[in-house]
Amino acid sequence: MAFHEVRFPDNISRGARGGPERRTQIVELASGDEERNASWANSRRRYDVAYGIRRADDLAAVVAFFEARNGRLHGFRFKDWGDHKSCLPSQTPAPTDQAIGTGDGTTSAFQLVKRYASGAQTWTRAIAKPVTGTVRIAVAGVEQLSGWSVDATTGVVTFGVAPGAGVAVTAGFTFDVPVRFDTDALDVTLDLERLGSITSIPLLEIRR
Repeated sequence: MAFHEVRFPDNISRGARGGPERRTQIVELASGDEERNASWANSRRRYDVAYGIRRADDLAAVVAFFEARNGRLHGFRFKDWGDHKSCLPSQTPAPTDQAIGTGDGTTSAFQLVKRYASGAQTWTRAIAKPVTGTVRIAVAGVEQLSGWSVDATTGVVTFGVAPGAGVAVTAGFTFDVPVRFDTDALDVTLDLERLGSITSIPLLEIRR
């Protein structure tokens, strides 16, 4: 089992369907009231990329990609066109988009994260697959053009000199979702008029 640092074809992923999934247990009491408990602390994303196949060449590209990943065995990158930036979809990532930590004079490594807020509630998502060349970093609101590096396979930002105590560390970036195929078989319909089709190609986010 390995993770292949290659991205699923963008022209096909653009037409995919899917998004975050939560797992909640709901128990209905005799009184009609209910109790709800979250089974997962974090969401997990599912996609179906069959909707992005429009040509016979798209179908061939998916089959080749599937074979190269050995079905469900190896993970890969996927661009979620609805959620792939540290900012709103219509905006350009800025170095102050997301708070990733506060300096203490000792800590030099910080994980990229994205926060989802609504009202008083916030959920923080670790970003493990930033797109190379898109990460921007600021310390105390000032962009840092050097003095740091980012691991594009883990999303960890490392400073050469640890930021000072109480200093805000922020980041802006675009990112991919680590996924795998959620099937070991592609059910292809060989139709001469439609040049072939696949009813479903499920992908599942890999959580580590």
